[in-house]
Amino acid sequence: YVYEDAMNLIARLPRVAAYIYRKKYHNGDHIEPNPKLDWAANFAHMLGYESIDVRRLMRLYLTIHADHEGGNVSAHATHSVGSALSDPCLAFAAGLNGLAGPLHGLANQEVIHWIFEMQEELKTKLPTEQQIADYIKKTLEEGKVVPGYGHAVLRKTDPRFTAQQDFYERYIKKDNQVSELCDIVQMIYKVAPSILEGTGKIKNPWPNVDAHSGALLMHYGIKEFEFYTVLFGVSRALGVMASLIWDRVLGLPIERPGSITIDGLKKKVGVTA
Repeated sequence: YVYEDAMNLIARLPRVAAYIYRKKYHNGDHIEPNPKLDWAANFAHMLGYESIDVRRLMRLYLTIHADHEGGNVSAHATHSVGSALSDPCLAFAAGLNGLAGPLHGLANQEVIHWIFEMQEELKTKLPTEQQIADYIKKTLEEGKVVPGYGHAVLRKTDPRFTAQQDFYERYIKKDNQVSELCDIVQMIYKVAPSILEGTGKIKNPWPNVDAHSGALLMHYGIKEFEFYTVLFGVSRALGVMASLIWDRVLGLPIERPGSITIDGLKKKVGVTA
């Protein structure tokens, strides 16, 4: 039953998400699904985007935002709740609640907001590399982070960032389309890593998946920031549901957090008093 529930959830989730999108942003003008389209293209269609490039972007987006390792908040929350033999819908709901946190599923929104603030402060839609470098240094001097850079696990450019960069080169830049946001993302990539690395405090100065995704969505007219996490959630279902099925297949036990006494803590840090 877990397999059937998981497959039903994956199948129906895009329609639920698209219904909410149309209800909130397009006066409730619901668009029926097209069974002749694939999963991602049909999602784009139900959102109201019919261009081939948006279908291509949605295929890419939903692929690269599926669970890539079980240690992230949303995947772990799904696994933890699922380990109590909760049904897949309840386990996935727990994962979505974790995804909604600003340090997890809201990250690409933070990138766009940071770029907008930079454009406003510099009074230009397309700053130079030097202006961007100076703004990055200013951001760091104010004790803030450069959103979209760094990753808890990776120590190189996120391959999901590279995939989006390739998409930009192939379908936007090659067609001579104007995309100031995407151009800025490329310039940030040129100057940010060396500045971040030069601080000596950052383990990974390279961009992650969130450094690019918001710019691509904005380019194709998907400008509703708060819906970006929903897109992330639709994608994440692919990975966490597959993992949940394997949890059942393998008969994994309920997850129980470890605990430790004060004496145990003292022993760990070498305190005898």
